[in-house]
Amino acid sequence: MLNGIRVLDLTRVLAGPFCTMMLGDMGAEVIKVERPGSGDETRGWGPPFDENGESAYFLSANRNKLSIALDIDDSLDRELIASLATEADVVVDNFRRGTLERRGLDPASLMRRNPALIWCTITGFGPNSARPGYDFVTQAECGWMAITGEPDGDPMKVGVALADVLAGKDAAAAILAALVARSRSGSGRRLFISLVDSARAALVNVAQNVLVSGKDATRWGNAHPNLVPYQLFEAEDRPLVVAVGSDAQWVSCARALGLEGLADDPRLATNAGRLAQRERIIKEFSSRLRDKPAAVWLARLEEAGVPAGVVKTVREVTDDAKGSARTGMPASVGDTLRFPPPRLDQHGSVIRHSGWRVFDLTFGQSDVR
Repeated sequence: MLNGIRVLDLTRVLAGPFCTMMLGDMGAEVIKVERPGSGDETRGWGPPFDENGESAYFLSANRNKLSIALDIDDSLDRELIASLATEADVVVDNFRRGTLERRGLDPASLMRRNPALIWCTITGFGPNSARPGYDFVTQAECGWMAITGEPDGDPMKVGVALADVLAGKDAAAAILAALVARSRSGSGRRLFISLVDSARAALVNVAQNVLVSGKDATRWGNAHPNLVPYQLFEAEDRPLVVAVGSDAQWVSCARALGLEGLADDPRLATNAGRLAQRERIIKEFSSRLRDKPAAVWLARLEEAGVPAGVVKTVREVTDDAKGSARTGMPASVGDTLRFPPPRLDQHGSVIRHSGWRVFDLTFGQSDVR
């Protein structure tokens, strides 16, 4: 979908690289610029490392890119970065405020040289903040940890760096919208995405509960503040989740589990009524679900049209998705796999000589074996 779109990737760690990988998955030509010697910080975030010495963390967010090592403190390297930017369609960076400007690589100047350029900067706390942005801090300061974990336990972060992932997806969405706008106007666009903006927006119904009720949100563990039953249960052999989202599903669910007394109780016919009798429902569901293996219950619930599933391990999920130790999990949007994650400066000499023409060369059509 993005064949021929040139993306200069001046990012590192996760939010930015995830954004540019998504664009690459959709066919964009992505050149990743890294610092000489060490490259992207995540190259050292291991173990585990693969047989080539690349960290699993780096591999997870950097397929479909070519790599060049350039030093922004070196005048010749800065000239090459500027040249690549003026011939690019999109530039994505996550440098701290003033870093590029102090070195003569300010986006405003480069966008004047290339009026069609779309430049997206990803920050932790917005373009006017100098604070470094990391996912863990964002989760703490944006309410996520306050609502994650057991009710009587400590605040807990999400198991994936989800604020980074969401910011990367938001950046990709904004860039795609800017490309559409450019197709109409011919003009580029300056974009700013921050981890805190993405994380706050992602509070969705939890934030709205607070805004409507005036009461602060609390931790519910694996239960749901607005829906019952909608939580984790223990089957005879393994945990499973049941997610009832409508009154019709409630009746189907209770009958599938053989709980006719609950299904026929008029006090439980609405979600509000079920919320009022949460403890009763959970007690009866817990007792019944422990009687049989999860597979038995899942078959009955699936037949009844009730959302449910077992708690799978990450290993089970990677096997199901046919993930690759070299190129990661399958793309969620687009599925153009051309290059495995690059070694540091793997394509540097060719890019220095040919610039964006590197993608026209025979070796660059597919580097996946």
